[in-house]
Amino acid sequence: MKKVVLLLAILLGFVSVLTACGGEETDVNTQTNENNEETTDEGNTQEALDHATLVWYLIGTPQQDVDQVMEEVNAYTEEKINATVDLRLLDWGEFNERMQVITTSGEEYDIAFTSSWANNYALNARRGAFVELNDLMDKYGKEMKELIDPAFLEGAQIDGNLYAVPTNKEVGQQAVLSFNNELVETHNLDISTVNSLADLEPLLQVIKENEPDVSPIATFDAYLPFDSILQEEMPFAFRLDGNTDEVVNKYEEDVTMETLKTMHDYYKKGYIRSDAATSTDSWPLETPNWFVRKELYQPYAESIWSRSAGYEIATRPLHEPYVFNNSVTGSMQAISTTSKNPERAMMFLNLLNSDPYLRNLLDKGIEGVHYEENEDGTIKDLDARVERYNMPSFAIGNQLILKLYEDDPADKWEAFEEFNDTAIPSPVLGFYFDSNPVRTEIAAINNVTSEFSPALLKGAVDPEEYIPAFNKKLYEAGMQKVLDEIQSQYDEWKESQ
Repeated sequence: MKKVVLLLAILLGFVSVLTACGGEETDVNTQTNENNEETTDEGNTQEALDHATLVWYLIGTPQQDVDQVMEEVNAYTEEKINATVDLRLLDWGEFNERMQVITTSGEEYDIAFTSSWANNYALNARRGAFVELNDLMDKYGKEMKELIDPAFLEGAQIDGNLYAVPTNKEVGQQAVLSFNNELVETHNLDISTVNSLADLEPLLQVIKENEPDVSPIATFDAYLPFDSILQEEMPFAFRLDGNTDEVVNKYEEDVTMETLKTMHDYYKKGYIRSDAATSTDSWPLETPNWFVRKELYQPYAESIWSRSAGYEIATRPLHEPYVFNNSVTGSMQAISTTSKNPERAMMFLNLLNSDPYLRNLLDKGIEGVHYEENEDGTIKDLDARVERYNMPSFAIGNQLILKLYEDDPADKWEAFEEFNDTAIPSPVLGFYFDSNPVRTEIAAINNVTSEFSPALLKGAVDPEEYIPAFNKKLYEAGMQKVLDEIQSQYDEWKESQ
């Protein structure tokens, strides 16, 4: 019997050689092993993969050198998984609308960027636009699954299923106040005492009195301590402490009133620009006409912001890092249900998130053209990258396998891991509200919110006058029905946990 098995193995091997010589596709490996063979969990050699072209929609400004870089990318992916990638960059302002049209039309594509804020992850998953990935990842995504923080993989599951591959980066979300440190030092200000919005008062007064060309506050929405359902400005939310099992209208909470009263006080004193409610000014870091702004933090973000600004920026946290649904779904890649090659798409995502060469190539460009590598392995950008290939790094894939810049701290990625380990899970992490039963009410509430919240959150109106009027209109639009539906779904979800 053993002789028969051996003879069959030899004959099969001989047939494989003849097939290769006859011009058929060469074997490639989903796990990228050195033998260039696709293997299953049992390690059995499978039939060769036919060539596939994967269409990938990614958010970001189209770059001049993207075709040049993708030639290098495709030479590599063709060797590894016998697939090439048709990368289609859609600019920030058009991405969401374009993806809605693409999804609604049923256009065939393979991979798309999705998140809590663009090409909505939860909504598209519930609509059936994205492939369930649990089994695909177990079979073709083992390497990246070992690298991605489990909080991403667990928190992004909807009803027990994962519908997109999260970007491995900072898993926690932490709002911080960022300061123009040149102004801090010029006026000998002590920011170490700033732990809340209210603590800013004496510092803002100094800037207002001494820096006529500087806005004390670069326009931002006030931080409120809730885990919001749907969008941040919408009223539905769960508290982060106290009774965390009750959905509330956050515009009825005492902490909201007190915070917005502080914002309005700053507005009346001229610390906030008079056009705050309507201005579209993005306050670019490169223009040092501001003193303090609110940002979302990641370890050593000061270094990134300072490099971009050209001057030093310092930060103070407003709260401990929390793991929200919005933070675990802030940057993801989904596989479309219209894809003819979902397995190959998963192979590509696995390679992208576990192979440092491919990840850095897509992010930084071509060595010697877009960046240079130093003897210690760190890198520095060349002019060509700054001018012709500046990709949205956070939107591509695993951050923690990227090369460090020469001025990055040596322990940057270790700091990310520590940051993630200490982040506090939101009480409702993993609860994804299905808005379909109350979509009419939510549309009406969204219109009311759009009317009131911008001015309130930026301090431009008196909350003691506007919040009662706001809440009256919210309840007229069906607020209570939505709150009841969220609570019912949450209670059912909580029971299942």
